Amino acid sequence: MADEQVWTIGRILKWSEQYFQSRGIDTPRLDAEVLLSYVLGEKRIFLYVNFDKPMQKEELSRYRDMVKRRALREPVAYIIGKREFMGLTFAVSPAVLVPQPDTETLVGAAMDRLESGKEHRVADIGTGSGAVAVSLLHYMPELRADAVDISGDALAVARENAESLGVEERIAFHEGDLLAPLEGMKFSAIVSNPPYIPHGDIDGLAPEVKAEPVGALDGGADGLDFYRRLVDGAGELLEDGGFLAVEVGIDEADKVALLAEGKWGKTEIVQDLSG
Repeated sequence: MADEQVWTIGRILKWSEQYFQSRGIDTPRLDAEVLLSYVLGEKRIFLYVNFDKPMQKEELSRYRDMVKRRALREPVAYIIGKREFMGLTFAVSPAVLVPQPDTETLVGAAMDRLESGKEHRVADIGTGSGAVAVSLLHYMPELRADAVDISGDALAVARENAESLGVEERIAFHEGDLLAPLEGMKFSAIVSNPPYIPHGDIDGLAPEVKAEPVGALDGGADGLDFYRRLVDGAGELLEDGGFLAVEVGIDEADKVALLAEGKWGKTEIVQDLSG
C-alpha cells in the first residue's frame, strides 16, 4: 500500500481481500467491506457504487490500522466495537462474546413460548453483551428482565446496550455466579447461552474465538458443567408453566436433554441455523 499510489475504494477492497486470504481469514471480502464501510461511515452498498472514488489520507490511515488488527485475527466486531443481532446493533468489547446468528434461534424460541400480550419476567444467565435479554425486551414491550453475569466488565457492556436500545427501565443487572443472585425470585422463563466448549478443545479453536473471554467459552471437561447447574437449580426459580431455554454446542443437545430427564416434565430440542 505505497503512499504514492492512488487508492480507490475498489482497489483497496481487492488488495485487502487478497491480503486477508493470505492470512487464512475465512471471509476476506466481507471483512474488508465491513471495515471499510465503518471507516467511511457508509453502508456497504456505498462501496459498490463508488468503486472509483479515491480514499482520503486520513481514511487510509484508519483503514490500514484496522486491516493490521484483522490480519492478527482480532474479530471484526471488536475492531469496530459493534455487532448486528436480531436486527439490532449491539456494542461489543473483548469483555463479552461476539453475538452469533445461531443465538437468534434461542431468542426466537423463547419469544414463541412466552404468551404475547401478557406480562412476563425473564432471567438471562451469563448475559454478556445483553444481546439475548435486550432483544427479548425490544420485541416484547410487556416483558421485564433480570440479567446475570459474573463479569462486571461484561455487565457494563450490557447496560450500555440496554440504554442505547431504550429498554433500561425494564431490566435489572446482577453481578454474580449463575443463578445465585436470583434467589427467591420467580420467572416465566430462564434463558442462557452458557459456556459449553469442552476444556480440551479450547486450544484448538480459531484465533478469532480464542480472542473472546475464555470464561464465557470453557464449559468444563465435557462442556456440560453449566448445564448441570442450570438444570438442577432453575426449576425452583420458575413459575408454574415456566421454562428453561439454553443454547447448546455441537453434539450436546441430546446430552443436555438427558440431564433434564426425570427432573423436568418435558424437554424439547430446537435446531439452530446450522442444524
